[in-house]
Amino acid sequence: MPSLTRRRALKAAYNISPVAKILAILLLVLALFMLAPLVLLALEGSLEAWAFALSIGIILAVSLTTLVFTRGIPIELQPRQMFVLTTLSWVVISSFASLPFILGTPYLSFTNAVFESVSAITTTGSTIVVGIDGLSDGLKLWRGMMQWLGGIGIIVMAIAILPFLKVGGMRLFQTESSDWSDKVMPRAGGIAKASGAIYLGFTGIVTISYWLAGMLPLDAIVHAMTTVATGGFANTDASFGAYSQQPQILWLASLFMFCASLPFVMFIRALRETKSVLWQDQQVKGLFYLLLIAIGILTGYRVIQGTEPFTALTQVTFNVISIVSTTGYASDDYTTWGALFIVAFFYLTFIGGCSGSTSGGMKIFRFQIGQVMLTNQLRFLVHTNGTFPQRYNGRRLPDEVIRGVIAFSFFFFLTIAGLALGLAILGLDMVSALSGAATAVSNVGPGLGDVIGPAGNFASLPDAAKWLLCVGMLMGRLEILTVIVLFTPTFWKK
Repeated sequence: MPSLTRRRALKAAYNISPVAKILAILLLVLALFMLAPLVLLALEGSLEAWAFALSIGIILAVSLTTLVFTRGIPIELQPRQMFVLTTLSWVVISSFASLPFILGTPYLSFTNAVFESVSAITTTGSTIVVGIDGLSDGLKLWRGMMQWLGGIGIIVMAIAILPFLKVGGMRLFQTESSDWSDKVMPRAGGIAKASGAIYLGFTGIVTISYWLAGMLPLDAIVHAMTTVATGGFANTDASFGAYSQQPQILWLASLFMFCASLPFVMFIRALRETKSVLWQDQQVKGLFYLLLIAIGILTGYRVIQGTEPFTALTQVTFNVISIVSTTGYASDDYTTWGALFIVAFFYLTFIGGCSGSTSGGMKIFRFQIGQVMLTNQLRFLVHTNGTFPQRYNGRRLPDEVIRGVIAFSFFFFLTIAGLALGLAILGLDMVSALSGAATAVSNVGPGLGDVIGPAGNFASLPDAAKWLLCVGMLMGRLEILTVIVLFTPTFWKK
């Protein structure tokens, strides 16, 4: 009869086996997507093709070996395993996706390759690559594909996983969708598939639009993928500054970034029910009015500074939507526009788009729920015996949602504060440390200042700072609490 220690080890191995099996399947999908840049490079006769071929070989060896050892293990996950899988999937995929950067030009160090990969998969968009224009077409395509894959992963996570785990107030949107899911799609899996179809179709529309507006075919494809994913990777060091003389491209990108920051579930409802359902959603209205006010004020100030009105409107609209949607493109170095713009863009970094979109940040619904709670608290101060039900989107707010929003908001800012302190200890100046922490956790991309601002990148940061930022990007993408709970003693108790 096996000893108690051995029985525990066998039980632990069995508990982790379903997680390992799913991770192996995800790696096979990653290898499948690597075939696209491999074929492109092979057709061009580029020697860079071998880097992708070797990467695919490594991934196949690891994933197939894992599948052999986990054969016969049913894929049935308990809540604890779901938490582990959610975190590990982003870590593992990011790690293996970095292989082409290590094995091919520009032959990045392990730290730099992982940073670029984590930034891509989490759709943050911060980069350490200098000389993006000189990268091979295959690596340019792969940078876009990583963000695109991360974007669809975010949609599935927001719709099917986070509400189940009751993380950060996301339960609100599972409750909200339960009344119509039977009419539209019978299960969360069906909703995720429909969202994936919309995601793919949206990418096609954006690609064609960019191409017709004047982009080269490869640029149109890559920028479409990073726009829909609100990722922000571009094919040039100048980002969308390369198209500053083509305002039609900037306006198209602004429209598409706004659409990508809306709930994809709402697109399903709009297609199957009525187009007005989008405008009926409190998140969508809140995001629209916020953008309208921010763009109006900043454009007016830019005109007062002496900028031509249409140019001011184009540049402000593009950059404001880029930051709020957490895409992170830049058409100009807005840190040179004046102190007002630096402070305004720093504040906008925290907001994010709607829940159920590819955007990062706090998400607009948390600010709206915070406003509801504050309004009710002020009423209680005046009418101490009054009863004021808290409602959002026409529904009463459950206590668990309020607790989730408060907990998420607290740990969100605590994570940024801790990360900024760590970056400062490593030698970064105050602006770089604070904005770097904020942009990592909010998954925006560019920070502020001369080093990591919209005209710079993260290449010059010390390796330790890059690893800290990787942690921040992953925590921000996974809604903070999904990661933190893994480090609590309660999680590992029976």
